[in-house]
Amino acid sequence: MLSAARHLAFHGSLVLLFGLLLGAPYARAIKRNAAAHVVNSWRVAHLSLPIGATLMFAVAAWLPSVSAPAPLAWTIAIALIVSAYGFCVSTPLAALTGRRGLSAGEGCERVVYLGNMIGAIASIVGGAALVGAAFIAL
Repeated sequence: MLSAARHLAFHGSLVLLFGLLLGAPYARAIKRNAAAHVVNSWRVAHLSLPIGATLMFAVAAWLPSVSAPAPLAWTIAIALIVSAYGFCVSTPLAALTGRRGLSAGEGCERVVYLGNMIGAIASIVGGAALVGAAFIAL
């Protein structure tokens, strides 16, 4: 297995664990009849992070079979890892603060926004690099 793929699998396991642990505050929000937007924010955090981790596992398994050049493999791995950690910051912080992070405001709003932007931009870079790797493999 490529080193980049091993890093994807390792960081994917960390992100998966973190996302699963966010099920506890999600359940607490449901049990205390929190506002719908709070429950929804915890649901997003609890469900989206394991989905991102699953993507990382899938790419880690796929990457060695396409024989992508090492720089491209590392671009994919780093982009997906950075994206996942960006969302690991933004999604639970958004649920804790009630901020959505759709604009660069002040304080926590800015941190949520930056986490979302880092996650989104890195996801696009990783997706484009995946397309490149798939094209090279043709």
